[in-house]
Amino acid sequence: MEITIVRGDITEQDVDAVVNAANSTLLGGGGVDGAIHARGGPEILAACRELRAGAFRDGLPAGQAVATTAGRLAARWVIHTVGPVYSPQADRSALLASCYTESLRVADEVGARTVAFPAISTGAYGWPMDDAARIALTAVRSAVSSVDLARFVLFSGAARVAFERAFAARP
Repeated sequence: MEITIVRGDITEQDVDAVVNAANSTLLGGGGVDGAIHARGGPEILAACRELRAGAFRDGLPAGQAVATTAGRLAARWVIHTVGPVYSPQADRSALLASCYTESLRVADEVGARTVAFPAISTGAYGWPMDDAARIALTAVRSAVSSVDLARFVLFSGAARVAFERAFAARP
């Protein structure tokens, strides 16, 4: 799998699937989640409401992933995943890694060959960017997937630099 790191707007990516750093309600929110719902239009919210009426009545648990239409985005699918809230007292790194591996598993299920990822859990959920970048890249590199391209789309220059450092420090 080719891995690229860019600074940009994840809602503008021309890929098969865009990963949404969602909250457990799947009904929109702030940050990446709000931007994807706003740009993708009401089709995404309608699909998320269907999920909430069925298999995810209690919401999507952290570390899991599920796909919906991408609505008006250039992508074909949105893969929603819920990152863990950072805690210095509890090691939740396996849950964060699971967001990436589960998103790739779902990408395989829907036939996506190109996937754009945000920096999951680094916004309102408070995960330190350097640690999040290391976990994300390790998880994606170790995943068994048919995805050809995993693109990390970072909103800030500082986030891009953190991901580039983690990429160069390959464990």
